[in-house]
Amino acid sequence: MDHSRTRARIARHIPELVAIRRDIHAHPELGMEEDRTAALVARELRALGIETVEGVGRYGVVGTLKGKRPGQGAIGLRADMDALALTEHTGLPYASTAAGRMHACGHDGHTTMLLGAARALAEDPDFAGTVHFIFQPAEEGRGGAKAMLADGLFERFPCDAVYGMHNMPGIPVGHFALRKGSMMAASGRWTVIFRGSGGHGGNSPHLANDLAVAQAIFVQAMQGIVSRDVPALESVVVSVGHIAAGTREALNVMPSELLIGGTMRAFNRPMQDLVERRIRELADLAAASQGATAETTLSWGTVPLINHERETDVMAAAVRAVAGDAALDTGMAPVTGGEDFSFMIESKPGAFVFMGNGTGPDGHVHALHTPLYDFNDEALPFGVAFWVDLVRQELG
Repeated sequence: MDHSRTRARIARHIPELVAIRRDIHAHPELGMEEDRTAALVARELRALGIETVEGVGRYGVVGTLKGKRPGQGAIGLRADMDALALTEHTGLPYASTAAGRMHACGHDGHTTMLLGAARALAEDPDFAGTVHFIFQPAEEGRGGAKAMLADGLFERFPCDAVYGMHNMPGIPVGHFALRKGSMMAASGRWTVIFRGSGGHGGNSPHLANDLAVAQAIFVQAMQGIVSRDVPALESVVVSVGHIAAGTREALNVMPSELLIGGTMRAFNRPMQDLVERRIRELADLAAASQGATAETTLSWGTVPLINHERETDVMAAAVRAVAGDAALDTGMAPVTGGEDFSFMIESKPGAFVFMGNGTGPDGHVHALHTPLYDFNDEALPFGVAFWVDLVRQELG
């Protein structure tokens, strides 16, 4: 493979790709609302002469490109398109124009890099077989991967393997990290609604079920799940993210209903089952201590992301070809973030890799899902080149 020619071709497209990325950034859309983004992706793919199907799983877009050499193999490359319900504070000239919406996870960059790879491969389809460019909606907890799978993604676009990539602040630009086996956790949500009689907090608190005390007991007791219920060599996270009850206008009223909710993470099904069971048990016990009731709801938005061995090796080989061995970490520690690409590699062999997003212009690392985050455009050529080389590793 002529890497220098590929890099030169990619370099010519970078200014236009930066413009596309910033345009997507300025117009963020939440999951299952990606009208504009999906239309932009479909338009770009069709302009390249790539066969394009829209509406897969409602807003998903799939482009299909066949190589100029004979071959029956087929792979999928996946990028996510949705933004977050967050207010941007970057002050950038291309900052979000949508109130309370922001590309705070880099999906604008992921979409752009895959479009860049589609462009480079369409110009020189020197590979054997078929590549499917999978642009997924609703990665951020709204079920985009499951929606595409339910809509027959791999039946309509058969793949022998499927690959995903995500940027990671703090990893230097041009560097990559991955691991075989468990790489990311199952991500779930839980809520508990405590219900009681309510009452007058000043005149007759003894006649009320004190839901504030119930939730305090519950929050304290949950700290023992990780420290005492989970084996020491396992990794589990349980966190509270929201508590709501009563009103500021009536501080002397003890509420009759209190909602508390949060997130849970685990790397395997036994630990998922344990966390679910203990949250229910502790909520019921806390409620009973105050003569109240508890209604507990739990759901998992993702399953554990487990990289397959052969596909991880393929990804590692593509990184080494693009950036060199020193730029690759094959033994990264698992992270408790969730990623619904996990459903795709639960259905098909595949692997997932983190790509360096470096630091911000101010020299600080701005984490994902924060108001100061921005995808680093300097990472675009590395991501595009990685995708192109991966296709030629698999379908060469």
